[in-house]
Amino acid sequence: MKYTCLYILLFSSVLALFGCTKKESKFTDNDVFRYNESANIQTLDPAFARNMAIIWPCNQLFNGLVQLDDSLHVQPDIAKKWTVSTDGLLYDFILRNDVYFHKHKNFGKDSTRVVTAYDFEYSFNRVLSEKLASPGTWVFQNVQSYKAVNDSVFQIQLKNPFPAFLSLLSMKYASVVPKEICEDVSIDFRSNPIGTGPFQFKIWEENVKLVLRKNPLYYEKDEKGVQLPYLESIAITFLPDKQSGFMQFIQGKIDMISGLDPSYKDELLQPNGKLQEKYQNKIKMLSGPYLNTEYLGFNMNDPLMRDVRIRQALNYGFDRTKLVAYLRNGMGNGKVNGMIPNGLEGFVAAKDELYNPTKAKELIQQAQRVRKLPIKITLSTNNTYLDIAEYLQREWEKLGIKVHIDVMPPSTLRQSIATNKLAFFRGSWIADYPDAENYLSLFYSKNFTPNGPNYTHFKVKTFDLLYEEALKTVDTDKRIQLYQQMDAIIAQQTPVIVLFYDKVARFTQKNVQGLEPNAMNVLSLKKVKKS
Repeated sequence: MKYTCLYILLFSSVLALFGCTKKESKFTDNDVFRYNESANIQTLDPAFARNMAIIWPCNQLFNGLVQLDDSLHVQPDIAKKWTVSTDGLLYDFILRNDVYFHKHKNFGKDSTRVVTAYDFEYSFNRVLSEKLASPGTWVFQNVQSYKAVNDSVFQIQLKNPFPAFLSLLSMKYASVVPKEICEDVSIDFRSNPIGTGPFQFKIWEENVKLVLRKNPLYYEKDEKGVQLPYLESIAITFLPDKQSGFMQFIQGKIDMISGLDPSYKDELLQPNGKLQEKYQNKIKMLSGPYLNTEYLGFNMNDPLMRDVRIRQALNYGFDRTKLVAYLRNGMGNGKVNGMIPNGLEGFVAAKDELYNPTKAKELIQQAQRVRKLPIKITLSTNNTYLDIAEYLQREWEKLGIKVHIDVMPPSTLRQSIATNKLAFFRGSWIADYPDAENYLSLFYSKNFTPNGPNYTHFKVKTFDLLYEEALKTVDTDKRIQLYQQMDAIIAQQTPVIVLFYDKVARFTQKNVQGLEPNAMNVLSLKKVKKS
């Protein structure tokens, strides 16, 4: 009853926003896109867009120099075109002259103004300032300098060639923001954002509702010349219980849910990944590759885990097809190879299933002849993945390996992994940007934790040399070949056990159109409409 009342309050308040004039009285339920954010939202400042809960609304509010299409290809945004020097170090971005900030009294008489290259100079300075302490400073770690050449030309000089740099600039950390608003001490930009995006900020009652309205000044048009966005409003609720959010969706009170939660996965999906029959005519399912590799990591400093035979035995010793079917309801790809997931250039599809208990037992026997001790391991995980850990425990004990499961709070697990305290741990890697380098950086020896994302402390000289060569390689085809060579080393050396490559799963009402899934699971609503 409490959640129902909150929903009625939210919807009534949204309708009230549009009931003040005759023109706005045309507003209907089909003009509002509604979703629930169970994880809550801590800020609407793109400089702090560190998780999907924040990235989704920020993607509606802000623009950058470039953007990604649904195929994750870099496309123009505020920069209509760019050039890159032959050495891959100098980028010149030519800006559009028809992108305006959302209206605000601080802009003076016209209440808005055109975005210029100087705004990007300010925005980058802001993210990098120690005073702000943005978690996005790493995006600029390879940047030597940047400057506005004039109003319409923005220049970036890199320290070293980095072919994935344009993809990095698509992240919300690199959004443009206005100095007039950010520098006004009377304005909390966190909760009163002003951007350039297809929607603009209207109301945020924290933990209850967030409402964004259509930006009438937005520059983008569709292929027929119709101005985007189509929707009039976005309404976000904050029910913390995912089961309650699911019930709101089934009752038609919200338009979309994203992802599968154990509380409703069996209700919604069959083991083969298809909708249960009772929902097939009521809702739509949107699915595709997701740049998220689910894995188990070995600490290469641990004497037991340094034995490649044990790592490989564990890798061969369970059936991923069963795991994905019965514990993930088909939402995943169990035919794994290396760390690079399906959906990225550099991915190589596996020819065969890895499951081979005979080979696993042979490897264990070889290891035991040397060790002359029973093999006992501890797998550290959190409660969310306990079902997978228990499945693996049963499968590995059939091979003669004793497995203890250590369940930790998520924050404790993350901290223990980052400080290299665990011998064997449950992890996942969601791409920060759509380039295979982002995954391979987990195994570069100069990225050992706590100074980088190499949580396993894997170190192979051949891998490091290939990684360094790839960073210097501007030619895409040659770079992909290097990525594949590196991924083959990971598959053979097994510093991680890849469990499966994840899939995006979005579920919408039947009347939602234009909501396309993408492998980064970024939500873009500018081309969405409801019939």
